[in-house]
Amino acid sequence: MDQDSLWSVILLGVIEGVTEFLPVSSTGHLILASELLGFKGPGESTFKIVVQLGAILAVLVVYFQRFWNAGLGVLQGRADDIAFARNILLAIVPAMIIGVFAYDGIKFMLESPMIVAVALILGGVAILVIERLAPQARIMRIEALSWKNALLIGLMQCMAMIPGVSRSGATIMGSLLMGVERKTAAEFTFFLAAPTMLAATVYDLYKSWDLLNFEDFTAIGIGFLVAFLTALAVVKSLVAVVGRYGFAPFAWYRIVLGGAAMTYLLMR
Repeated sequence: MDQDSLWSVILLGVIEGVTEFLPVSSTGHLILASELLGFKGPGESTFKIVVQLGAILAVLVVYFQRFWNAGLGVLQGRADDIAFARNILLAIVPAMIIGVFAYDGIKFMLESPMIVAVALILGGVAILVIERLAPQARIMRIEALSWKNALLIGLMQCMAMIPGVSRSGATIMGSLLMGVERKTAAEFTFFLAAPTMLAATVYDLYKSWDLLNFEDFTAIGIGFLVAFLTALAVVKSLVAVVGRYGFAPFAWYRIVLGGAAMTYLLMR
């Protein structure tokens, strides 16, 4: 790997670590940044999937005690912890099923910056509308979600298979429409991310293993580590920002970025 490629991989890892927990589409940012940096190759789409797991694993470190207590609670039969685990497991089922059947289409879309630009704009508009239409919050804890709520939020997460939609944005907006409190919605989507992206990473590596070479694996490993360290440094502060300022600023950011990206792609 030459020096330019190394710096591109590091920059993409930082971008992933910062954007993963915001409703702005980390995948969309990776695709647009890859286009600008000229980051191409057989392992490019796999890199964009696996590097996300690096950022998401930071959640396991930051919220380790929560996961540990929930695991012990399930073994001890505590109702709240069983409900927490049930909701996480139910919410990942739709993505696992649809991800397997739509795998080729998802990989194709990961190579299309124009899809990202359109999705960023439409997603930004959707966030502005949902912020106005969302009912009064009545669900203040993840454990209070019903199994139907959890399954529906999992279905909303599947919309993020379209790059530019934003996994966290789709799940948070879906949660708000169901009356979930803003900070609880953000935390649920973070907890949901770990098993979802672990499954996506394992499946993609299984499907792509024979196409990857040593340089691809090196890039993936460096990007993974950088994304993890970046996310570890910012995840709690980003949760606080979302809880304090809401989602409208990110919606306008999406619209501006999507418009700029579309203009660039059409004029180049």
